[in-house]
Amino acid sequence: MSKESLELVKGTLDVLVLKTLSWGEMHGYGVSRWIRRRTGGTLEVEDAALYQALHRMERRGWLESEWGRSENNRRAKFYRLTERGERQLRQQTREVRRYVDALLLVLDARGAGAAS
Repeated sequence: MSKESLELVKGTLDVLVLKTLSWGEMHGYGVSRWIRRRTGGTLEVEDAALYQALHRMERRGWLESEWGRSENNRRAKFYRLTERGERQLRQQTREVRRYVDALLLVLDARGAGAAS
């Protein structure tokens, strides 16, 4: 696609990673690739930020990991959601949807700006 990628809004990386892993276990590059493909290249996750997030979420008990082999036979750490991570995904999804709904109320406002 010809459009440039957008910077992630603060606080959205975790929910994007959790949602991606809700589809099944993946290694870090697979998570990044899934997000990029799903958004048509609009969202790209920087490697450093992604791996910091994966490690942070693993420490919090939202993810578990295991070493394995990637599709090109390289050693890779595969991440999967825990039950705690699934609960976190549901909570963060509600919060992001609430934020987006409020944002759209402002962006879709019509008229002279009078409060109603």
